[in-house]
Parts: sequence; C-alpha cells; structure tokens
Amino acid sequence: MRDTLPAVIIRCVHIPLRQVRASYTERTITVYQAYSAAIAGPALAAGTFVAPFKRERMTWIKPSFLWMMYRCGWAAKPGQEHVLAVEITRDGFEWALANAALSHFDRKLHSDSKAWAQQVKSTPVRVQWDPERSLRLAPLPYRSLQVGLSGKAVDRYVDEWLVGITDVTDLARTIHARLTDGDHEAAAEMLPAERPYPLPPEVAHRLGAE
Repeated sequence: MRDTLPAVIIRCVHIPLRQVRASYTERTITVYQAYSAAIAGPALAAGTFVAPFKRERMTWIKPSFLWMMYRCGWAAKPGQEHVLAVEITRDGFEWALANAALSHFDRKLHSDSKAWAQQVKSTPVRVQWDPERSLRLAPLPYRSLQVGLSGKAVDRYVDEWLVGITDVTDLARTIHARLTDGDHEAAAEMLPAERPYPLPPEVAHRLGAE
C-alpha cells in the first residue's frame, strides 16, 4: 500500500519526467556512492578519495538516496557494503552537468546520432535518467539522475568540489530493517530530505530536464 503513495503524489503535484531531486544547501549538494571497505575506509579516514580509489575509472554519483539504495541493495551487494554521502559544491555539480553528454541518443536534443556521438567523445561527463525508486525500491513513473565522471571531471571532483564525506551505511541498514519489520512510516521518516534542484536553464535544456 505504501508504494502506491508516490504515484498519487505525482498526479497531484505533477512531478516532471526528468527532474533532479537532492539534499542541498545554498553552497553544496549531497550525492551518494557505495564502495567496499577497502575504498570507503581510506576515503573516510582521509576526508577525500585516495588509493585504492582509481581516478582513471569512471565514477558514478547519484543525488537520489533511494536510487542508491536500489543500486547497492541497502548496502548488501558485494563491493557496495559501505554507502557514502559525499557533499560537493553546487558550482562543481553544475559544471559537471554543463559539460555532460547523455548516455543515449535523444532526437529531441541532438540533430542526429553523429552530433550526439561527437558530444559523447568530447565531454568528460555522462548523464543517465533512470526510473526513480519508491521506499520499496519499485520503479516510479519519473526519472532520477545519475552522473558519471571521467578524466578531468574526476580530478575536479576529488581535488576541488569535495567538501566532506559521511558514512551513511548504518542509516541505510536501519531504514531497511524498519521496512523488514513492516514499519513503513518510521522508515520513510528516516529518509534524507530531498527537493527539486534549481538547474540553470541552459543546463536543464542540455540534459532534457523539465
């Protein structure tokens, strides 16, 4: 019954198909990543990402807590047992989106597939819009943003944008335990507060956001 609530809400408030929702302040935004203890432990100790974190690999950040829970299975999937809330500057986040290419061709946004392929080749950031998830991790009829950073975008993420890292693994597991016990209301109250993020108009257009 609880999973039907978001569908009711979307009809009432008209949540756009593509909209960034996140926890943010005037200066920063929180994104999520999940790693093994081998990567998460040193990152938490250093307050930034250090070896064995590999900058040469694309790293995906997610503003949606519930999409992160879907991806990591409430911190239970192998290699994703530690969930990190990473606070970064809004300037950095918006730079990433302004220098991003969609991970798929969209004829509404690209003149042709060749133009899209050239954009993918020339930008260090990828963006995907995947179905947002309910408290039970069921797909919802609107989308959630994922941002893939590579090359100079990873360097900027680690060296310039990062403000702080917090381990929210216990929070994830506690919420899941409440769900398992059937206490949906208590689980929902523990979720991080997320609200629509005010994208600059040119960035929203680039990403096909509404």
